[in-house]
Amino acid sequence: MEIYQTEIRLRPRSRGFHLITDEIMDQFSEIEDIEIGFLQIFIKHTSAGLAINENADPTVREDFESHFNVMVPEDQPYYKHTMEGSDDMPAHIKASLTGTSLQIPITKGRLNLGTWQGIYLCEHRDRGGSRKLVLTAYGEI
Repeated sequence: MEIYQTEIRLRPRSRGFHLITDEIMDQFSEIEDIEIGFLQIFIKHTSAGLAINENADPTVREDFESHFNVMVPEDQPYYKHTMEGSDDMPAHIKASLTGTSLQIPITKGRLNLGTWQGIYLCEHRDRGGSRKLVLTAYGEI
């Protein structure tokens, strides 16, 4: 079994749900060496998350953002953690809902995602800045 690990930095994005599948693949070519295995992705932040969902129609990503903003609104009077702005505490809650890691099968050097699946960066801050991901690929070569 081979194990590869790297840390990558994603370009900064505005709040929303962004496809990052190609950005991950472009920065971690070692995936191509693995015949059968897994890719684990971990985000090193508390106000952004990861998800897998629809990769074709951008309105899906818009609907996710709209729904999350209704489900976890800003400026609630019961929020105590408000020093970093009105989007900060909601971003922490949303990140807990989306999660911090994903595991994806690798088959013949490619991510074994469904036809319409892509990897999302779920950016929950208005200006979250560059985000760091730890990528670990392991399996048989």
